[in-house]
Amino acid sequence: MPGNRSHEDELFDDLQEEEERLAAEEQAEFDALEAEEAQEKGDDDAPKDPVEAMHRIITDLQAELDGTKDKMLRTVAEMENLRRRTAKEVTDAKTYSAANFARDMLSVSDNLRRAIEAVPDETKAAGDKGFLALIEGVEMTERDMLSTLEKNGVKKLDPKGEKFDPNFHQAMFEVPNPEVPNNTVCEVIQEGYKIGNRVLRPAMVGVAKGGPKLSDLQAEDESADTGDIEQPTE
Repeated sequence: MPGNRSHEDELFDDLQEEEERLAAEEQAEFDALEAEEAQEKGDDDAPKDPVEAMHRIITDLQAELDGTKDKMLRTVAEMENLRRRTAKEVTDAKTYSAANFARDMLSVSDNLRRAIEAVPDETKAAGDKGFLALIEGVEMTERDMLSTLEKNGVKKLDPKGEKFDPNFHQAMFEVPNPEVPNNTVCEVIQEGYKIGNRVLRPAMVGVAKGGPKLSDLQAEDESADTGDIEQPTE
């Protein structure tokens, strides 16, 4: 009966109450620690409204998405630049791979031309068929060599009458000539060659000196063209 509780029952109740008290104290300490950590992390500023909380989550996700998109665009741009550089390097390798070989072949072509020009016209006219066939064979060899070089991107430079360009021409002497625009190539001593946009061998040229400047001639031409226009009469 309730009034006849034993000493063991009372002792058990006291132990149970003590355990509950200790558990409550531990929970209170745990809650206090959580509150302290939340304050340090700034969780006190967290919105209490669920809509505002969702809006903040969406904003954070959008910022993360924008950052990822920016990194992706940068990566794509870097890959495109790498592709262009690689394509240019491949193109240059194909275009200029034969540059050294072509430069060496120019010496052979020059020797063939010297051999042809070393035979006087009188000797050619008086020569027998065998000799003429030999000369013709040398000329055909020279033409075939130049044609083969051209197929591989090598082009001849024959700048007579053009403006002197130090990138492709080598001035050997000046020719006083007031009738030719100044700095114009008037003589070609040795033809030059280029491969792609690079010079294999500059053309050796003579340059006119003493004539009017090209800029002055162009200005005169523009003035003449303007003067030929009829003015409207009132």
